[in-house]
Amino acid sequence: MKKLHFFRRFLILICALALPLSGAALALESPEVEATAALLVDAENETVLYELNATEQRYPASITKIMTALLTLEAVDRGDLDLDQVITAPSWIYDDLESGSSTQNIQSGEEMSVLDLLYCAMLPSACEACNVLAYAVSGSIEDFVALMNQRAEELGMEGTHYVNTHGLHDDDHYTTAWDIYLLSRQAMENETFREIVATGEYTVAATNLSEERTFYNTNALITNMYYSGYLYSSAIGIKTGSTSQAGYCLVSAAEEDGRTLYCVVLGAELSPQSDGSYKRMNFAETITLLDWGFDNFSYTTLLDSTEPITEVAVTLSDTDYVLVYPDGSLSALVANDLDLESLILTPELYAESVEAPVSQGQVLGQLTVSYVDEDTGVETVYGSVDLVAMNDVERSQLLYLVDRGQKLVASTWFKVAVVLFFVLIIVLILLISSRRRRKRSRRSYSYSGSSHRRRR
Repeated sequence: MKKLHFFRRFLILICALALPLSGAALALESPEVEATAALLVDAENETVLYELNATEQRYPASITKIMTALLTLEAVDRGDLDLDQVITAPSWIYDDLESGSSTQNIQSGEEMSVLDLLYCAMLPSACEACNVLAYAVSGSIEDFVALMNQRAEELGMEGTHYVNTHGLHDDDHYTTAWDIYLLSRQAMENETFREIVATGEYTVAATNLSEERTFYNTNALITNMYYSGYLYSSAIGIKTGSTSQAGYCLVSAAEEDGRTLYCVVLGAELSPQSDGSYKRMNFAETITLLDWGFDNFSYTTLLDSTEPITEVAVTLSDTDYVLVYPDGSLSALVANDLDLESLILTPELYAESVEAPVSQGQVLGQLTVSYVDEDTGVETVYGSVDLVAMNDVERSQLLYLVDRGQKLVASTWFKVAVVLFFVLIIVLILLISSRRRRKRSRRSYSYSGSSHRRRR
């Protein structure tokens, strides 16, 4: 099929279509992250910019509390609870906690609102507050944990299993960096949750058993009250976690220039410094990944043209072909230094020719963008755009009738009908011939009988 002379130049112009998943980082050297698992995702179209063991099971520690908060807020949304509703802490809220667990010293019988309990759970990471919330939602830890696992399954968290509300270590309590992203993205859709995890400092009013409490967010990207040197102005949440088995963990979200990045770092350690202090690698590596994601990727309008790029043959018309062009504009998140010539563009027409009439805008094919890794030979398909007809093409009635006649004559049914017609003609001829022979026979018999009688 004949191509227009500017086809190749046009393909180069639009070669950076939407780059999903890790393909967006192909032209960049990825940072080396000191952690057992990590993930960086652009939230708008779930573009994975960086991943390290993102689907391998890890211990989540207090990141678990995101699920506890989410289920509580979903109960509020259903009307089962109210944020101002006062809950009385049951006597067993410390039964599954070990010595040294993070708490806010909530006492048995203490009365506290659902909202205050959520702040206790999410900012200073109070484990007993999670148990109180579980009691408020489900009436027992067991029923609430079952609800946690059910909700995880609904969210597609295939590598996750919960056994408690707070994340204290249990060999059977695990998740993945990808699942944490799925959970965090869902939780951040709740306005109250977003407000809580972006808060640096919070005060709980005096209760029936305690004086006023003021505490701070353990996320050093939000506040430097606990750890200095990690404030991140674009951070909007969300949760830290650490145990000796899980290491130091952080899931975070940050917004810049209309973009939202989610970052998960699991299994980080403390890095000794020359001055005797320790660098907290969960925060440091998160900042490295967020900076890398914001600095090296941007959304750009990559296709905004109605110029034709190829043609499709047209039959049953006085016009021999119709021009096709990409339908609409495309914008995508791409690496700033992506080599456009490394992409492979493949126009695919649905047929070599199309019958008239053709309508302007009729989809006649697709243009696909892919990349082949030179080292592995693995091809990644990034996306495609419809190729549509540039104008109407009318049908020639004469050519249409001739074509239909030819197709009718060539069709199996027509051939069968012709055969049946001739068979019917032959049958009719045989029937007529047979009837005439019988008539002649009867006449001959009748004539012979009359002669005999006259002789008598």
